Amino acid sequence: MSATSPSTGPRRGRFLPFPALLLAAAALSGCGQPKETPAGAPEAAKQAAKPALTVSAVTPESAEWPRLLPAAGNVAAWQETVVGAEVANYRLAEVRVNVGDTVRRGDLLARIADDGLAAELAEARAAAAEAQAVLAEARANAERARELVAKRFYSAQQAGQYLTAEQTAAARVEATRARVRSVELRLSYTRVVAPDDGVISARAATVGSLTVPGQELFRLIRGGRLEWRAEVTAAELERIRPGTAAVLTSPAGATVRGVVRSSAPTVDAQTRNAIVYVDLPAAAGGTLRAGMFARGEFELGRTPALTLPKGAVVLREGFAYVFRIEGEGTGAPAGLVRVTQVKVAVGRRAGERVEVTGGLEAGARVVATGAGFLADGDLVRLVAAP
Repeated sequence: MSATSPSTGPRRGRFLPFPALLLAAAALSGCGQPKETPAGAPEAAKQAAKPALTVSAVTPESAEWPRLLPAAGNVAAWQETVVGAEVANYRLAEVRVNVGDTVRRGDLLARIADDGLAAELAEARAAAAEAQAVLAEARANAERARELVAKRFYSAQQAGQYLTAEQTAAARVEATRARVRSVELRLSYTRVVAPDDGVISARAATVGSLTVPGQELFRLIRGGRLEWRAEVTAAELERIRPGTAAVLTSPAGATVRGVVRSSAPTVDAQTRNAIVYVDLPAAAGGTLRAGMFARGEFELGRTPALTLPKGAVVLREGFAYVFRIEGEGTGAPAGLVRVTQVKVAVGRRAGERVEVTGGLEAGARVVATGAGFLADGDLVRLVAAP
């Protein structure tokens, strides 16, 4: 049997030695893994990789702000007049006004049927005319009696009868005249008129109903004037004087200015609160209504205030913070600045600004807007305020 040549004999598989396989596997496993950051890389390089928020800076402003005392209370009519009928058992013939109508003093509100009173007045005038005729006759008789007594044709007793008849007739005339005036007065009461300028706030009058003494037909807000009856504590009452300005906020959000007229002389024994009466302008009738509940503030003078825009103050966990912009030398990369979260105390608010009462110096620069997206130590890009 001849030996088989390697080129012509059957093929055999070629295998790498075991150490070579280990080296190849290690090379493959190392592919695609990121290179580790050198241990000596600076911390600023890590921060530079974090995106920066673009913000603008603002400095606290000093201003004179009013010292405000908050209060709440009801809006009521300054004076409300009850208008009723002054004659009884007469039918209402006409009602001319309704709730919300503005009336002037003397305007006709309702008319009561006056047929019976008109007839009574005619009878009284006729009786007065009859009494006047009797008086004229009695005066003529008394005058003749005086002449006859002077001529001694009548005795004093006879003349006295005529003189007494004259006086009786004169008294009867006065009585009939008084009755005429009384009926005329009652007849005038059939015209229910407005006792003053104002606005009709309630109406109970109905055509065809009978009048009752003391019955309310209309309710009138005198002059259309409203007042705010604010409740304050006894300690706060000492700080409010007549003439103090007050600003109310209606339930719809409208603002109305008023002036303190007076305060109650007593304090409620149950609530320990006192009432302060604030006069409201006539124009307030278009915004406020009697019976509304309104909140407001009394202006107790003006004091200096350090203020910031509302967007610069962040509320977190019940506390107020601002983000102060640090100066150079804080280790920030070029073009960026670092911010520091600072806890501040806030006070009054006016529009879009907030008073800072502590925790921040007057010349500090803070982030104006977007502070809610920042954390302590963040890097930001600073741009000019729009």
